[in-house]
Amino acid sequence: MAENHRPPVSRRGFLGGAAAVAAATAVPGLAQIAAAGPAAAATRPNILLIVTDDQPKHTEWALPKTVAWLADQGVKFTNGHVTTPLCAPSRSSVFSGRHAHNHGVRNNKASHSLDQSTTVQKYLKQAGYRTGLFGKYLNSWTLADNPPHFEEFALLQPGYVDAQWNVDGTVRTINGYTTTIVRNRTLDFLDKAADDPRPWFAYVTPYASHGPRTPEAKYAGTPVPEWNGRPSVPEGDRSDKPAYIKNATGTLADGRRIRAEQLRTLLSVDDAVQAFKDKLQALGQLDNTLVIYIGDNGFSWGDHGWTAKSVPYRQAHEVPFYLSWPAGGLGAGTVDQRIVANIDIAPTILDAAGITPNAPVDGTSLLSAQSRDHLLVEWWKQGTGAGGAPTWSSYVAKDKQYTEYYDLTTDGAGTVSGTGQVKFREYYDLTNDPNQLTNKLYEATPAQEQALGIPALAAGLAADRTA
Repeated sequence: MAENHRPPVSRRGFLGGAAAVAAATAVPGLAQIAAAGPAAAATRPNILLIVTDDQPKHTEWALPKTVAWLADQGVKFTNGHVTTPLCAPSRSSVFSGRHAHNHGVRNNKASHSLDQSTTVQKYLKQAGYRTGLFGKYLNSWTLADNPPHFEEFALLQPGYVDAQWNVDGTVRTINGYTTTIVRNRTLDFLDKAADDPRPWFAYVTPYASHGPRTPEAKYAGTPVPEWNGRPSVPEGDRSDKPAYIKNATGTLADGRRIRAEQLRTLLSVDDAVQAFKDKLQALGQLDNTLVIYIGDNGFSWGDHGWTAKSVPYRQAHEVPFYLSWPAGGLGAGTVDQRIVANIDIAPTILDAAGITPNAPVDGTSLLSAQSRDHLLVEWWKQGTGAGGAPTWSSYVAKDKQYTEYYDLTTDGAGTVSGTGQVKFREYYDLTNDPNQLTNKLYEATPAQEQALGIPALAAGLAADRTA
């Protein structure tokens, strides 16, 4: 992929001269970084990384305060993705900056496959940062096991009310709504900055908006805006889709219910984000805190009959993605249309902190002017049972998407087995068919495939899968 063949641009180097300024003007938002000048690099920023659960795009109604801060006064990435639409693989990509086929966490059972010596929290702690984790960590992680490289933590056993937690090594029940507990624990961590001069890294990850999508009591009956679906909900004719989508049974009513439940849980996240902003302002640390907000994967609201994640369709891997860092020149409100992903988070944080990782990364710093023309998105089926999405990988560009499904499965350790034979393919013209209704490879002739550029896309996808 394009980002793997260009040398990384450090923040200090990027700020260093007129050539960098010229490069910056090509990408919205980067001109502000260049204009900030080398003085901004003198003090390492604090890092606030907020990762929500199963939050798709088009959920901003529930996040007015978050959007007003991080998007309207920071950067909104309009083409934000995750590289595997599943919790543990995606979060491992956030931590490592690598695709799942490189970090090894190919499914939710394989969390212990992540090399903890290559994570952003390891690098930051080693560099003198105070590190904290508040909320969900990795699926299948044993609650009693302390998360490596976090100095302070409240690790949540997923749930919404009266859940089990590992608090700094002690497993216990904490009564109350878990998003509120995540908020308060994070605020306590931030408060310590008044007396501790070290820069800090807070990984904040509420359970919202994951199922069962239990809202905070005060938001349980909150009306949400009416939603009449989109052309892909539920898509009546799926004859050109793979078998598991042909058999999907999700309806518009299902999508409306899931959407409303997700929005209500996110209202509490919005309250928490506003509390973080208020605390940073009170501490005098708002300007020099790099804040990143992303969903760990998207979710389908009945699109193509599907009411989950795990699929190559846009709703599953496109996510909200915001960034703010006023001291780094990213506090004025810009829209960045580059294709960006969760694998870019670790390189961005390390770039801002002036840290060079020892291990290779697949992502690229969002503080540089680098831009990719497409992204590899991948998914592995766990086990050999019937149902669910098969293993697939996809070449995702702004104007097109090409997907292959394979005869491959993984076990609980993430080990892959199978013939690797391509079982089904899809191609969508995203410019003219953004809802992915017409699979142009269905019953296509070799000449039609050639005209679509499929041989080159297949070769590119094969190269991405082994890079």
